[in-house]
Amino acid sequence: MTSARPLLTVVIGVVLFAACSERSSQPGFIILPGMVESVPYDPYDASPVTGTTLQKPPVGTVPFGFIPFEYGADSAEAIRAGLELVSPLKNTDADRLEGKSVYETFCQICHGVTGVGDGPIIGRFPNPPSLLAERASSMPDGQMYHILTVGQGLMPPYAVQVTPTERWQAVLHVRLLQQANQEQAR
Repeated sequence: MTSARPLLTVVIGVVLFAACSERSSQPGFIILPGMVESVPYDPYDASPVTGTTLQKPPVGTVPFGFIPFEYGADSAEAIRAGLELVSPLKNTDADRLEGKSVYETFCQICHGVTGVGDGPIIGRFPNPPSLLAERASSMPDGQMYHILTVGQGLMPPYAVQVTPTERWQAVLHVRLLQQANQEQAR
């Protein structure tokens, strides 16, 4: 039996060596052909193993890079978000500039340059609420962030178009508009 072990080692070595090839475009001796040429399935084709190729992700999984939003879309959840969510921003010049850019891109069309609710779509849709009104001024940042994320009334959600940081920057810009309006009123 002990003489068979070196012979087996030599045979395995020869087989592995034969599988190697100097030509990189063609494989050498193929030991497991199923590993070289797999059978591709289209996402909606039937699978011989599970019946369907496209599978739902396991419960509780989160896509890479996605941050789940733990709040529902109703007004009670908006109030809860207002109590629990706090802006992570430090109110830097970069945050203020980016907030202005986000506001001009996504919010100004309805709420107008100053936030009064006089954007260029007025007449085609009902006027949006003024961001300078007492209700908006007294609204917590987290509640405003919630509205940007899930929408409210005719306002659509912006969670897909605007990143979480950009939403906080837009809230910061709205606060700056409100502050400028209060200073003008004095």
